[in-house]
Amino acid sequence: MTPFKLSDELLEEIRSLVESKSDQSLLELMSEFHYADIAEIIDELNLEEGTYLIKLLDTERTSDVLTELDEDKREQILERLSAREIAEEIGELDTDDAADIIAELPEERVREIISQIDDRQHARDIVELLRYDEDTAGGLMAKELVKVRESWNVLTCVKEMRRQAENVTRVHSIYVVDDEDKLKGRLSLKDLLTTSTKTQISEVYIPKVDYVRVEDKAEEVARVMSKYDLEAVPVIDEIGRLVGRITIDDVVDVIKEEAEKDYQLAAGITQEVEADDSVWQLTKARLPWLVLGLLGGLGAVFIMEGFEEVMSNPNYRSLFFYTPLIAAMAGNVGVQSSAIIVQGLANDAVKGSLLQRLIKEVSLSLINGGALALLVIAFGFLINQPLEVSATIALSMLAVIVVAALIGTFVPIILDKRGIDPAIATGPFITTSNDIFGIFLFFYIAKVILGF
Repeated sequence: MTPFKLSDELLEEIRSLVESKSDQSLLELMSEFHYADIAEIIDELNLEEGTYLIKLLDTERTSDVLTELDEDKREQILERLSAREIAEEIGELDTDDAADIIAELPEERVREIISQIDDRQHARDIVELLRYDEDTAGGLMAKELVKVRESWNVLTCVKEMRRQAENVTRVHSIYVVDDEDKLKGRLSLKDLLTTSTKTQISEVYIPKVDYVRVEDKAEEVARVMSKYDLEAVPVIDEIGRLVGRITIDDVVDVIKEEAEKDYQLAAGITQEVEADDSVWQLTKARLPWLVLGLLGGLGAVFIMEGFEEVMSNPNYRSLFFYTPLIAAMAGNVGVQSSAIIVQGLANDAVKGSLLQRLIKEVSLSLINGGALALLVIAFGFLINQPLEVSATIALSMLAVIVVAALIGTFVPIILDKRGIDPAIATGPFITTSNDIFGIFLFFYIAKVILGF
């Protein structure tokens, strides 16, 4: 299948058809596209054109289109639809997608839409999902699943599965529960097909099943599914009852959003923003860290002023020229160390005691710092720099690299233990702090060795 590519010519054709209200031609044209492609088209149309297209297409298609739209565009379109029209769209969606869309609307509108949904069980399921925080397993799960009771025989089980599967888009697993709906295990389709119809499910189901709880964080759900290569995972409530399932497509969205958030934190952006957000939103997200960088820079200025006697000594005045080098090395090493630790924390790969981690980081820093220190001394020989000055710079760089690596390693670990996103330690925070420490160590060590 050729990947969809939205062209200016196609957009103009669609706009022309909308303007002339050529409904049949529009329907024929749209029939060729996947719902995600239609969402991409609507995102590029103006509000009136996008709304016209949504109202024209059948609800079965547009319900999926709504889930793929840009949030702002979706909100604007929903404002132009009646409660009944939205209820019809929601009725075609799985409960998790339906709850996600409804959660964006005002509370009064939500009640009105829920009351208009014809399938009352579907409405009750959506209301239940709205109780959960969106960043938890309860907020991610869908109510649609296939479950059988351990007290049934295989024949009854097959009949019930056929009935339940009508409401499930994709059957990943068959879950087994007791008479109180408590999760007991899972059922192998192969065992079901090769077992006598009179056999009890309790005799053939697999008791080992990975699951998550409704209160588990979305990141924990993603970690479990990634670790055990799960396409779907059941969700249980506080007393062990099966209440839903989470599928891999929802977890991919979580991983993507978490990666985007961490990337922005690493770049010094304090809240989730996009390139087309308003100037004010972008300013609020970026200015705080820029202020921190400014304060850090001013702090470095005061530190350097404390060693201004270096400037009065013609033999050591060249030390000031190495200040950017020391600051850059401190920042680079700190960011490298913190990035590795943050990635390890996200993947639950940071193992062992803090002492082992300390020894490992110090050893690595000594090796890297030693190699770079030798290069600095070699550079000093090339430019006929006094050996004592080259040795001072080299030793300072070694010390700065060790300290920067320790800060970059342990700050994320401490933040993580205190429940703060450790990704914050991979951006300007770690760079600025290491710049200040690096400059201070550089001049302090130089003062001790050279005696100025």
